[in-house]
Amino acid sequence: MHYREIITLGESILLGHQIQYKEALQLTHILNEDIPLLSAFANKIRIKFTGRNVDMCGIVNARSGLCSEDCKFCAQSVYHDTKTPIHNLLDIEKITAAAQQAQEQGAKRISIVTSGKGMDSDPDFQKIIESIQAIMYHTRLNVCANLGTLTLEQARMLASSGVKRYAHNLETSENFYPSVCTTHSYREHVATIQAAKSAGMELCTGGIIGMGESWQDRIDFAFALKSLDVASIPINILNPIKGTALEDVTPPSPLDIIKTFAIFRFIFPNKIIRPAGGREINLRDMQGHLMLSGANGLIIGNYLTFTGRNTVTDFQMVQDAGLIPALL
Repeated sequence: MHYREIITLGESILLGHQIQYKEALQLTHILNEDIPLLSAFANKIRIKFTGRNVDMCGIVNARSGLCSEDCKFCAQSVYHDTKTPIHNLLDIEKITAAAQQAQEQGAKRISIVTSGKGMDSDPDFQKIIESIQAIMYHTRLNVCANLGTLTLEQARMLASSGVKRYAHNLETSENFYPSVCTTHSYREHVATIQAAKSAGMELCTGGIIGMGESWQDRIDFAFALKSLDVASIPINILNPIKGTALEDVTPPSPLDIIKTFAIFRFIFPNKIIRPAGGREINLRDMQGHLMLSGANGLIIGNYLTFTGRNTVTDFQMVQDAGLIPALL
């Protein structure tokens, strides 16, 4: 794609044009020297349609390890020997304390995350409901949940307890998904997302780039998210963890990552696009460029199986980009 076509497409999106699949796929062919131009238009699109606020969200890893699923990127899978710590914070005092710490670090939203396929027949589900209610009572945080697969009845129970947004990733395109996981299907993810939406919750649904997928897989993945009308799109960048099936995969370059985020903003003018796990190790000194390439959300603090960076640094990064760390 020639740089003049980037300008034409960017200006048309600013005027309300909805990008088509072929147009998005064409953007993947731009040269590295045109990525700053793509980023500049992504930034203008973000400012026009979502403003300058950046949604800062923390994670509470409420239950870690011993996951029965074989997701090739995951350090918590029983199929991988990663020495990942095993813990269960599903105690009201412990989980409330973790949420209060996230609030003190500046988070306006917290996501309660548990390992495992999902909540069907899970004995901890009632504890999770009680923990969410306790967090809402003792903090000012908005609470999201990321508990794996759900039934419609469980989704309604979460919504009734006050959960406004359910987090459940597609991970990648439907075509590439069997290369990532074989113990549960892509369609099971879609069914859970639809159950959460039917229960009245917003959707926080994204995935991981850099697992060996093609650019077409990334565009297919983005348009699947578009069809589901998700509110928030967390994008992780593969952090190859020793002991996992993807430990030897070379992660994408910083320019590749920035290009991906900018293209996603062209596809999603008015949604939250949220850099998540792996940004620190893969972008290094170029993290701030994401804030000028269409990103308007961040996962702050630590992740599920590896540490993030000081939240003060992330808040400063957002402000240095002329943006406002806030709750959208």
